Amino acid sequence: MKKSIVVFGLGQYGKSIALELTNAGADVLAVDNNKERVNELSDIVTCSVIADVCDTESMQTLGISNMDAAVIAITQSLDASIMATIFCKDAGVPYIFAKAKDTIHTKILYKVGADKVVIPEHESGIRAARQLLTGNILDFVELSDTIRMIEITIRPEWVGQTLRELNLRQKENINVVAIRSHGEIIVNPNPDHALEADITLLIIVNQKDIQKVING
Repeated sequence: MKKSIVVFGLGQYGKSIALELTNAGADVLAVDNNKERVNELSDIVTCSVIADVCDTESMQTLGISNMDAAVIAITQSLDASIMATIFCKDAGVPYIFAKAKDTIHTKILYKVGADKVVIPEHESGIRAARQLLTGNILDFVELSDTIRMIEITIRPEWVGQTLRELNLRQKENINVVAIRSHGEIIVNPNPDHALEADITLLIIVNQKDIQKVING
């Protein structure tokens, strides 16, 4: 069943999310008070609407109570960001994902009902720093305070060995959840397939074990 998601704010960040959700098959309602931004997506997303999130009457016409999730991608106006979050919460939207511009903004959005708040610039900066410091880590996602999902290149000594032979879960507390090979992600990979030099591993690991992953 298709998910229905409303995206408030069609700047570069909100637009990217709306397009990616659409490409993934979701029904997307894209909302912004900028006519040009709305028109740009009108032939791509399910529905695009010009609306001011600070105008209660305008918001009530959107009919978002049946949405599966909401994305609040507004940071230029703190009031608008807060109002959109509160409106979605009051409408009963089960999951609210919001973008913040700083830590204070983050705390406010959590207080008024957001389920997940990110500061994209902050997170991309951290990711870039980690990639610079750890050449074998290609991507890094925080799943919780202690658990990370990481994409890594394989060590030279792993080439030609199988996951069963490496026994990474027991030896290094690393859980391999997928392999990326020639652009394709293979979930639950065959444990008896020999690893090739050009593949990458998607692993889940505890924060305390990351240094072990880096240093080998």
